[in-house]
Amino acid sequence: MISTPLPARPQSLREALVLSGLLTDEMLAAAVAEQRATGKRLVEVLLSSGAGRPAVAEHALVQALGAWMGMEVLPLAAVEIAPEVLSRIPSEFALTRQVLPLSVADSCLTVAVADPLDLSAQDDLQMLTGLSVHPMLAAPSEMRRAIERFYMARMLQEAEAQEAGDGHAEEALDVADLQKMAQEELIIQLVNLTINQAIQDRASDIHVEPFERELSVRYRIDGILHDASFPPKRLHAAIVSRIKILSDMNIAERRLPQDGRMRLQSAGRQIDVRVSTIPTLYGESVVMRILDRSGAVLSLEQLGMRTDALSRFRRLIGSPHGIVLVTGPTGSGKTTTLYSGLHEIYSRERKIITIEDPVEYQLHGVNQMQVHPQIGLTFANGLRHIVRQDPDVIMVGEIRDPETAEIAIHAALTGHLVLSTLHTNDAAGAVSRLLDMGAEPYLVASSLIGSVAQRLVRQICPRCRTEVPKGHEMWSQAAVLSAELGRGPIYYGAGCAECKQFGYRGRSGIYEMLPVDDTVRQMIMKRASATEIRQHAVRHGMTTLLGDAHQKVLDGTTTVSELLRVCQREEFDA
Repeated sequence: MISTPLPARPQSLREALVLSGLLTDEMLAAAVAEQRATGKRLVEVLLSSGAGRPAVAEHALVQALGAWMGMEVLPLAAVEIAPEVLSRIPSEFALTRQVLPLSVADSCLTVAVADPLDLSAQDDLQMLTGLSVHPMLAAPSEMRRAIERFYMARMLQEAEAQEAGDGHAEEALDVADLQKMAQEELIIQLVNLTINQAIQDRASDIHVEPFERELSVRYRIDGILHDASFPPKRLHAAIVSRIKILSDMNIAERRLPQDGRMRLQSAGRQIDVRVSTIPTLYGESVVMRILDRSGAVLSLEQLGMRTDALSRFRRLIGSPHGIVLVTGPTGSGKTTTLYSGLHEIYSRERKIITIEDPVEYQLHGVNQMQVHPQIGLTFANGLRHIVRQDPDVIMVGEIRDPETAEIAIHAALTGHLVLSTLHTNDAAGAVSRLLDMGAEPYLVASSLIGSVAQRLVRQICPRCRTEVPKGHEMWSQAAVLSAELGRGPIYYGAGCAECKQFGYRGRSGIYEMLPVDDTVRQMIMKRASATEIRQHAVRHGMTTLLGDAHQKVLDGTTTVSELLRVCQREEFDA
């Protein structure tokens, strides 16, 4: 095996990370504190940014840890593993603990590890196999791909090797057949590996989709769907049944949509998964939304707000009373923004209560309530009771109906700060939506203090960010959008191991802030259209979503193609 030679060995973790210039003492202390608070592995924490701390480049981190611990750094791209060696470690253990068996010789199991600091994984592995363990270090991104490549390929080969006659037409399967198939070891491992791989790849959703001749599994990563695997079509009923059993759903019902939930542990983290099934032409389609409850809430600075937008938003959430609305389509990060705002304004002197569907993250010191429509606990009903709890700040997951809107407005008028979301395209559209719900203009004008529209754009991977060469078609696209973009420079992601060749890693928000001033209040009283309110706000300095995205292209955060993908076409012609 070819390995990277080791430099002079540092004497401590601090020397490996701080004195080598990768982190400051303060950054390392913040990372260790985050690791203890969230239960994540330290390597995982260091590879992501947080609390004013930048992410450490994977290659540099692996080299520093390898040098400190005296471990070889093994490239996994060319490694081949014998099936009998692979069978020594269950797939779920390999993925959740990020270890991969390489070879067995003289009662010694050589394994690749992504986190050399996780000594408990090596101890558990020794107990599991009964062999002594010799670890070799591998990059986390290479480890995830290798585990998926070896274990998923092995399971799919086993499935293909089974006789086709073992399957049944889905229509002919009864409940006993489905339960039996869902309990097969192959199906259990396949579903577990699919979910755990999605968590490792930072996916927000898993899509299991049946088509005429194939079964597709896709992950949504940074807002974009990517193919993950194509299990044999005849395993569709068994896979769906296994997911339904885990989600406490009715496996016998395949003609109606169903919703369910499951809770699981992955690498020491508590993960909630919302499951939705719908009947399609070729069988049931399943979508699993992954919610990491132990994930750290982002600070306002980490959301991607520009300095002026950040100061405006802080003024809004710092108000003693009134309604602040965050708008945008599903998946645009509205709830994350509200959580960050609550985290910003939390203090022991304030009582904060939320009502959500579902509770996505647990906030320290905040009373969080989850709606249960089945027993009559809706947003409107829950909000009515929250007001009687003497709160200072109320967060409503979404204003969906006139009753919720009316109670939220009266709560704001009686001295409460109310934060909520709406599904509108821009900040000014929130005013029209409240009026369309039947709210009186004078009540909206008196209670609404600000509206924020947002979208998420993918960030260029910092490791492979590259300036777009002159003559590339991106330059012509940029020039059409504005002369400033046409002068450049502009950037794109060339693709690397750290971003799985996507060119993007992580997302950043773009924002449109509409503070409600006296003029806007008068326009609301006159039932002015959203377009008129928006035009007034732009004339008085409001940065639109397009303008914010434009700035993120100029500073190298995102690409021209992301700007075109996220912003509405009519904005370009405005």
